[in-house]
Amino acid sequence: MFKPLEVLPRPTYRIWLQYSDGVQGEVDLSHLAGRGVFRAWDTPGAFETVHVAEDGSISWGGGLDLCPDSLYLQLTGKTPEEIFPNLKTTAVDA
Repeated sequence: MFKPLEVLPRPTYRIWLQYSDGVQGEVDLSHLAGRGVFRAWDTPGAFETVHVAEDGSISWGGGLDLCPDSLYLQLTGKTPEEIFPNLKTTAVDA
């Protein structure tokens, strides 16, 4: 899987991402804002602390993070099988 290299906060709960394969663009996270653990973003300046964590997750610290693979799929519009070809083989073999 491709690794996130950079993440920047954008207005209205969007983030800009760049991955190691050159893919880059914005992902809209506004559907998460104000819900459950994402209420943390309601604190002024909290959303802007987004960064790529050491483990490669997209993080706001304090255990609040998102899977970079999921964000890559949202950004590219690809399916998990397109990114992870072994998923299809494993599902058929099972």
